[in-house]
Amino acid sequence: MKSVDARRRVARVPAPAKVNLFLHVVGRRADGYHLLQSAFRLIDRSDWLTLSVRDDGAILRTSELPGVPAEQDLVVRAARLMQQKTGVRLGVEIELEKTLPMGGGLGGGSSDAASVMLALNVLWGINAERETLEAWGLELGADVPFFIFGRSAFVEGVGERMQPLDLVPAWYVVVEPGVEVPTGEIFSADDLTRNTEPTIIASFPESSTRNDLQPVVCRRYPAVARAVEMLGVFGDARMSGSGACVFLACGSEAEAQAVLAKLPGGTVAWVAQGMDWHPLHDWAGSGR
Repeated sequence: MKSVDARRRVARVPAPAKVNLFLHVVGRRADGYHLLQSAFRLIDRSDWLTLSVRDDGAILRTSELPGVPAEQDLVVRAARLMQQKTGVRLGVEIELEKTLPMGGGLGGGSSDAASVMLALNVLWGINAERETLEAWGLELGADVPFFIFGRSAFVEGVGERMQPLDLVPAWYVVVEPGVEVPTGEIFSADDLTRNTEPTIIASFPESSTRNDLQPVVCRRYPAVARAVEMLGVFGDARMSGSGACVFLACGSEAEAQAVLAKLPGGTVAWVAQGMDWHPLHDWAGSGR
C-alpha cells in the first residue's frame, strides 16, 4: 500500500476516502462552528502522494490541481504546518495523483493533508505522537484528525473527539453526481437542521439513520437528489459528508457489483470496500 526508499527520503503513500455512515448536526458553538456526531468509515479508494525530501526547506507541489493554487492546497499547508510546529529545516516536493472528487464529501483534501503529515512525521524524523498530530491537523480542517486517528470512528464535537468503532464488513457503491458542493455554503444555509437530539455510541447504528445535510444539498443540487433517488431503488442510499457523493452499503462485493451493473449508462460510479484501519496507521506516527 506504500513504498519508501531505504534512506527514507522518498515515500509514495495513499490518502484513502471515507464515507459518513450518518451525520447529525446537534448544535452550534458561540464561534459559529457546528457540533456534529457522525460515524466515519475508511474505504479502499485513494488519492496517492509521492513525497521527496529536500534539504533547502522549500515546500513545492509538483503536480497541477485545476482551480487550486499550490499555496491554498491542503497538502502544502499541511507540510508548512509541520515545519511551523517542529522547527524542522527540511523541505519536501509533493506530487499528488488525484482520484477522489473535490467537493464530494469523501474527505479527499483532508485525507491528502493527513497523509502528508503522517509521511513527514517519518521522513523528517519528527516522530510526534498520533494525538499531537491530530491536534495539529484540526487547524487545517475538521476531518483531518480522523484520517490521522486512522480507523473507523464515532466522531463528535467539531471533529476532534473520536472513539473507535468495530464495524461489520461492507462494500459500498458510490455515485459521483458530477457537481462540487462547497461545505461552507451548506453549513451556513438557513434551512439546515441544527438541533438533532444527540445519540450515544452504544445506540449506533439503530438511532443513526440519516445525514442532516442531505435535504439541504438535494434542494440546491438536483444532481445529488437524482443520485439519491437512483441508488435508493436498491436500498438505503445516503449522501456522504456535505456532498456531493452518494453511497449505498452492501453486504458483499458481489451484491455491490450487481447494483453497479444496473445503474443507468453514463453514471460515474464505483465500488469500494470498507477498511477498519488506515493503510499508514502502523507505519507513521505512534500512539493508538
